[in-house]
Amino acid sequence: MSELVAGGNRALPAGALSIRVPGPFDLSVLITGAEGRASGDEDFVFFNQPSAPGARLDGDTVTVDPARLRPGAARVTLVLSPADARTPLASLPAPVMTVTGREGRVLARFSPPRPTSETVLLLAELYRRDAGWKVRALGQGYAEGLAGVARDFGIEVQDDADASPAPPPLPARAPGPAPGSDVDGFLGLVNAERSRAGVRPMTVDARLVAAAHAHAVDMAAHGRLSVDGPAGVSLFQRVTGAGYAYVLLTEHLVSGPRTAAEFVDYCLAGRDRRGPFTDGALTHVGPGRAVDRGSGQTYWTVLWAQPYSVAGVEWAVAEVLALTNAERAAAALPPLTADRRLAVAAQAHSADMVGRDFYAHTTPEGREPWDRARSAGAPHRAIGENIACGQRTPAEVVRGWMNSPGHRANILTPGFTHLGVGYATGGRAGTYWTQVFGGSG
Repeated sequence: MSELVAGGNRALPAGALSIRVPGPFDLSVLITGAEGRASGDEDFVFFNQPSAPGARLDGDTVTVDPARLRPGAARVTLVLSPADARTPLASLPAPVMTVTGREGRVLARFSPPRPTSETVLLLAELYRRDAGWKVRALGQGYAEGLAGVARDFGIEVQDDADASPAPPPLPARAPGPAPGSDVDGFLGLVNAERSRAGVRPMTVDARLVAAAHAHAVDMAAHGRLSVDGPAGVSLFQRVTGAGYAYVLLTEHLVSGPRTAAEFVDYCLAGRDRRGPFTDGALTHVGPGRAVDRGSGQTYWTVLWAQPYSVAGVEWAVAEVLALTNAERAAAALPPLTADRRLAVAAQAHSADMVGRDFYAHTTPEGREPWDRARSAGAPHRAIGENIACGQRTPAEVVRGWMNSPGHRANILTPGFTHLGVGYATGGRAGTYWTQVFGGSG
């Protein structure tokens, strides 16, 4: 596999290619000739127009078969934008693009630099070179939005004052409310409890509501409480699929209470259930309720979240380092120093596990922790790695590692001197943590 940097390219084999960018993003495709201009509206592939000859969009993946593109097509540009048009691109997790060929073989991967004020990212391009095709990583921010990108590629976009026929509408998607977005006064009951505790009120987020409602309906249809849906889609994948990126997420899965008041009373009566009601770090909530028509049983999914922010991830990473060093201090060992290169390797591995839905030290193509550390430029002779998934907080993940002999040994290895921490959310387990240790050996 080739890890691309902005401007880097690699040759592609013949046949269909799959390009995937998981997360709260919309992926679009512009098909152009060698001069970089589209031949018409049909060359723009996006969620409202998901296919063109040789290109098809399905969720977070676009499939391109260069041999089946329209005559004259010489370039395919991949464009990334927020799934929720109201969310700044810079506030979302760093995207990871993976290009796969036949039989799922990974051909290239690209993690572009984080955008700042740009609203759209020109992510990469496939282009004809002699008799074959290549992929080039771009990572170019674009401030004019999708409409501006389309215009610059030769697609006419109707202004509000223009009465001429319009091309297919450009993406400007904002999530609408799901059924029962406030579920008979749920938010008021929650915020009354938070007021009594001196905690700022929460707001309902429509994306969380959509995910919670869909999951509650699923549980009611199958008569069971579970974070995993029967089709193999977890609750956390529903959340990110709805376009919501988070730093912290917790959920209540409950059956029995029929009203919001009964649900709140039930949760407040249990010490292990009342936490989100007074947790000031959680600011968004999404309630979902459904009834099993056969049994009459009521099923609840309630999501409590802190939205994604760079500062939130930085806090989580710094807290893991601090807690790790506290464990070393208790064992009379010197502290580990934060290392940017090890952190790059750790963060990339956490994001990769989310994006490709695996959980292992060895990647599907056989790359090991020391391979990733070396690719990130780390000079350390000795490399160790801890991974974990599903833990909700830094304290929980460090405690879990310390309770596992192998992970504990890494944390307390005297020869390790540096540490990089990675944290990514989403995927099947909801959270993915990585520690990469470095030392002189």
